[in-house]
Amino acid sequence: MAAPMNEDIEELLHRESIQLATIQKRSVAFFIDEVLLSVILMIVLWDSFTQATTTTEIIALTNAFVFEYMAMKIVYQTFFIYQYGATLGKLAMKIYVMDVKTLTTPVITVALNRAIFRIISEMLFYLGFLWGILTPERQTWHDKTARTLVVSGE
Repeated sequence: MAAPMNEDIEELLHRESIQLATIQKRSVAFFIDEVLLSVILMIVLWDSFTQATTTTEIIALTNAFVFEYMAMKIVYQTFFIYQYGATLGKLAMKIYVMDVKTLTTPVITVALNRAIFRIISEMLFYLGFLWGILTPERQTWHDKTARTLVVSGE
């Protein structure tokens, strides 16, 4: 038996006629963003990647830039969520991040909080994402800490 939805969020969604984004749309948006950022990293490190001759060298190169990659993800997530209420993947899927208190695009501090906790969730084997799949509000850990919801724009 699924846990009941938080009454405040349920009432908010009903009152404002807001639909939560589906797990499927969020998953596709996640995939789009991850591929995009991986391609950007590969372009930036192209010279180094082409000089690597073994899989071990490629893995070592990737590991050497893990902090830069995490920083790039935090900047990407923060900028797009603050500026547009959605990353490029979310925009493609027509889903948006909404501040629960204001029902608007998150302010910069909320977007940064969300981006940082998203990275933490990724580092902890994506458990925060699993949390979002298993709860009625579909709030990941980064949504919980930032007090945001991902909603359908259609």
